[in-house]
This record gives sequence, structure tokens and C-alpha cells, in this order.
Amino acid sequence: LQQTAVRLVGHWSSVSYTQRDAKKGTLQLTLQSSSWLFLCFFFCFFLRGIIVVTLILFISVCQLARDLPQYGHKQWQSYFGRTFDVYTKLWKFQQQHSLRTSETSYLNEAFSFYSAIRQRSYYYQVNKEDRPELVVKKLRYYARYIVVCLLLNKMDLVKVLVKELSEEIEDYTQRFNTEDQLEWNLVLQEVAAFVEADPVVVLNDNTSVVVTSNRLQEGNVPPLEQGMVVGQLVLADALIIGNCNNQVKFSELTIDMFRMLQALEREPVNLATQTPKQGTLEPNEKPAKRENPHKYLLYKPTFSQLFTFLSASFKELPANSVLLVYLSATGVFPSGHSDYEGPYDFGGVLTNTNRDVVNGETVQKRNQAQKEMHCLHPGDLFPFTRKPLFVIVDSSNSTAYKHFTNLFGQPLVCLLSPTVYPKNQSQRGSLFTLFLYSPLLAFSSVCGLNSVQRGLWEKAQEFLRKVYRDIGQMITRSRTIDQAFLQFFGDEFLRLLLIRFESQSFPESYPELPKQDTVESSLLQKHILELATMLDVQSLFWDDPLEVY
Repeated sequence: LQQTAVRLVGHWSSVSYTQRDAKKGTLQLTLQSSSWLFLCFFFCFFLRGIIVVTLILFISVCQLARDLPQYGHKQWQSYFGRTFDVYTKLWKFQQQHSLRTSETSYLNEAFSFYSAIRQRSYYYQVNKEDRPELVVKKLRYYARYIVVCLLLNKMDLVKVLVKELSEEIEDYTQRFNTEDQLEWNLVLQEVAAFVEADPVVVLNDNTSVVVTSNRLQEGNVPPLEQGMVVGQLVLADALIIGNCNNQVKFSELTIDMFRMLQALEREPVNLATQTPKQGTLEPNEKPAKRENPHKYLLYKPTFSQLFTFLSASFKELPANSVLLVYLSATGVFPSGHSDYEGPYDFGGVLTNTNRDVVNGETVQKRNQAQKEMHCLHPGDLFPFTRKPLFVIVDSSNSTAYKHFTNLFGQPLVCLLSPTVYPKNQSQRGSLFTLFLYSPLLAFSSVCGLNSVQRGLWEKAQEFLRKVYRDIGQMITRSRTIDQAFLQFFGDEFLRLLLIRFESQSFPESYPELPKQDTVESSLLQKHILELATMLDVQSLFWDDPLEVY
């Protein structure tokens, strides 16, 4: 909408010189249609919810333009400065109140907008005209609509839109011999693979697929025990970075990025089903849930881009808040070992570079004194440990981040993926991220299940809620656990990630978790066997508790 507004401004306002005025050096600013400008800006910012302030600032700009003298060749300079100041205030206001909310309400507004276009058949006449550029606009509309539906987890509608997009692309390629035919076919293949990326589907009794949500829902997070003292930190910002080769993606969103994005979102509440309460809050009544954490989605960023976003988030992080960094990227390994092994001697994860990557990995070809330049080393994150930092690394070289040093005494936790998996399904997403996104989905996939009946799925999910509660008690009651874990345990998003991380045995972490109180607990092993029995895959597991992993 903002880009459209800028184009309309450029079209409806003009700066013109006549031959006579040019000799006099007079600048004439002509607003050929101020009503169009007004409607344009009004519509542009209406969805942002800042109509009043935008209107006031816009009127100020129009007033300055009207007051511009028609004589002299230096009179415009002061007016230009004042106009630029007003525009800067408008831009800053929009940045502070609109772009950093990460609220799904804006996605819902976009969904309503795209739905209205589809319901009113605004593009119906496009296919009857011999203008390929109009058809391309229609195809782009479908692609954007699909992205919004994916983020809102409207998978049934996504499948319908993908079918319609396929028909539109086929018609487009048959009617016009353009150079972008292969590109649109690639878009169709990407979205089809993205929709089918989940390894296990939930089926109704009539074998139809059930759309499940893995966002944070009320009742899914085990509550804290009464009297339990944990940190009061709140997850405020999250950087979700994807730089894996050959992984399923759509637009600039890999399947791992999508799953982590969903794990850091609350399930929208249907306000229509809630009974409105009159008056003020009672003393024992809890206030409304806070907003979702703000998220940056970075697809294959360069090191400078990644460092810039990290610095901006670090600078703007509120007090008593946490910055989460999720890295899903190809591993970078050093070529040898040096006498002194520091935070830049273990490699890290790959940042965007134009060079070739062999077999999904990149190996440093310099001498040992030189470090990999296109790599995010553990030492690169050290400056940001001055504030609470929660890091998740899903990479073949995740263990490089095990060699962290907490230099500033702030809460710091790193959850590290396994470096070896039983079977390679990296193209459809990492198993580690899948566990953090949906433990039951990942567990079923590991056990070789392709589908689960809805009744059994709901029964297993209810059982897992009990398991989550027991794991939470193991963590909070442990006498040897590092206090950093408890500092993050007060936030519901981070609490659920820590509990889901505990349901696996291969990953590592910094600081280390006490195994005897967590993964080696006989109670937890019993729960795993009970879940396997429930899904009828108990033959894949040992009957006796394991002592060594």
C-alpha cells in the first residue's frame, strides 16, 4: 500500500518549470490533485490505525506547499527543510507504532483485503485481455495471498489457492510466450512442496486431512508451581535466520523459519466467543496477554546485514527483556586445530556468499591464522551477551556454539541441535526444529508414521501436556541446574521451548543441563515408552530404562 501511495504521489504531484520561470530560477510546486493525495495517504495508513496523526501531518505538508512563494530563487529552501521535518516525524511515528508490533491483526487485515478482491472477482476480466502485464499482477496477487494464508495457518484455503494459481499459470504460459514462464512454474513447485512438507498428517474418520495449529495456546504451557521463584524476563525480540541449502521454501521463508515463526506466535483468540466483562478488573483477575514478540525474518542474510539487525535489536531491547536468535544455517568448519582454541577457532554457521557450497558444507581453505569471513562465529555474538540472550542453533556445526563464555553475567542459554541424524530429511526441514515446533509430529515421524487418526492425535497431545508438566517440575526442582535456565523459565514461549528441548537426548546446550535430573530420569523414559505404546510403535524402543545414551 505504501509503495502504491508513493507511485500515486509521483503521478499526481509534479514539479514543473516553464521556460520563463526557469530563467528566473523560480520553482513552482503544483499539486494537481490534492484530493487524490489525501485519499491515497488516508487509505495507505488506515490499516495502520494512525489516521488522526497521519491526517494532521499530511495537512501540514499541504499547507507548507501552498505557502511556497512564487518569486525568488532561494525562497524554497526553508520550506523544503520544514516539509522534510514533517515527513521525518511521520516516518518515525509509523515506524514506532506500526512496523514493530508483530500482531496477527495486521495479517488478518491483509487477509480480509485479499479475500475481498477474490470474492468480488476484481481480476475476472484480466484473462480476456491480451495484456500479459495484467496477468502477472494477478499471479503476484495469488502468491501474496498464499503467503498471508500460510502465516495464518489457513491450509485448506492455501490448497484451493494453489490449485487456482496452477490453472492461472497454465493459461498464462499457453497464451503468452514470455521469459518468466519457468519462474512462475518454479513458484508453483515451491509452494506445493511447502504445503506437503509436514512428514505426518492427521486424518478424520473420513480420511480427510485435519489442519492442526502449533502456536502457543491457552492451557498448552504448564503453569509454574505455586511459590516457584523464576526470572521475570520477557521475550521481546526474535531474529529468525534461514540459510540452509536445498531446503523447502516459499518466497523468502524456509520451512524451518516458518516452523519457528509459528512456535513464537500465540493462537489468536476469537473475541466473539468471550463474555464481555463490565467495569474494571477484579483484584484476582489477570490482565490480557501481552503481544507476540517482534520478529525479524532474515533469509540468507550477509554478515553485515545480520550484524546490523542484531545491533538494532540489541539497542532497542527494553529492560527485563530477552533477545532470541534462531540460526538455521549450513555449518562452516575450520581446516585444522590451532594451539589456542578461542571463540573464532571452531567455525560457525554460513552467512550469504556467492561462492559454491559443496555437499551442503563449506570448508575453510585459508591457513590456520585466518578465520572464515562469511561465517557467524560464536565470538561474533559475545558483544550481545551484555543483555539476556537466548540462542537456538540448528546446524551441522552447532557444537561450535558450545564453547561460549558468559563474560558479563547476564542470562545466557544456547540450545544446540544434533550434528548427526538417523536419516537425512533436511530438504523437508530439520528434525531438531520440528521437535521444537511440534514434538508429537516429530516423534511420529521418527517412528515412521505417515498419518495419525484425529482421536489418537488428540489423546497423545493430552498425554504430552502431562509430560510437559513433569519436565517443567524436573527443571525447576533440580538442585544442580544452571540458574540461567530458570531466569528464562518465566516467559511462556521460552518455557515451552526449553521443555520441548528436554524431550530429546542427542542435542546439547550451554550451560549443560544435569542429565540425571532430566533426560536420564526414569520418569521421563517411562513417559516416552507410554507414548510409543499409545501410537503402537513400542517395538521400536527398549523395554528397560536406558542408563547410557
